Parts: sequence; structure tokens; C-alpha cells
Amino acid sequence: MRILLAFLFFLASSFLVNAQDWGHNYKEAITVAQKEHKFILVNFSGSDWCGPCIRLHKEVFVLGDFIQLANAKLVLLNADFPRYKKNQLSPAQQKINDDLAERYNNRGVFPLTVLVDEKGNQIRSWEGFPSSTIDFIDEIQQAIKDNQK
Repeated sequence: MRILLAFLFFLASSFLVNAQDWGHNYKEAITVAQKEHKFILVNFSGSDWCGPCIRLHKEVFVLGDFIQLANAKLVLLNADFPRYKKNQLSPAQQKINDDLAERYNNRGVFPLTVLVDEKGNQIRSWEGFPSSTIDFIDEIQQAIKDNQK
């Protein structure tokens, strides 16, 4: 019985965690978005100090509706700004994230989620943790629909 339950749990979780991984390279995200005609969702986070950032990744970006949308329409890009020394980024990654922040998050808002088209043009942004996860996902979907060619 335990083996059956473990198998069913594994099977269910494999369907839920089927979204592509969050990338960390803007140029690669642009290339993939252009090739696959997708939008880029950039998330600015402080993975080791920002409570709302951590919640966003643990409570919203793992939802089935979000994963389904991400698989179909999005390239996911995370620009992380950890503070603890043990989590420091490589200088190259820090430069990539700094460049992203200069372009899309020059006010230093955390978390900030930005929807970008395949050419790198900002379409919409969301500050902080959403008051409604369903509305947040719906707003991303609507912004995509409004900007599809």
C-alpha cells in the first residue's frame, strides 16, 4: 500500500512540476523566446532575504495554472539578488542581473515580476506579492493575449 501511495504521489508531482526551469541568462531567454514565439517573465527576487519573493516562488510559481501558462507561453527568467555571502552569485551572473535591473527594475523593487516580449520590450509589471494568485495569473494571460501578433 505504501509503495502504491508513493508511486501515485511521484506521478502526481511529476505532472505539477513540469514547467521549464527558471533561467538566469537574459540573452538565452531572448533567443528561446524568439525561436519559440514566447514571452519572457522576469522575476526580480532576493532568495535569501525577501519574504514575499520566497513566498512567490513557493506559493504561486508552483501552481498548476501558472505552470500550464509557463509551459505554453513563457520563458522564465530569474534575476536573484541574494545578500548572504554563502549565496553570492558569480561576478558574471551578478553583472547579468545588474544589467537586467538597470533595464527593468531601476527602482530596486522586490519582488518585481516583468512581462517582456521576444524583442525585450516591457509589456507589464507587477510589484510585490499578489493579493490574488488567480488574478495575477489571469493578468499575465490577458497581457499576453493583448500583445500577441
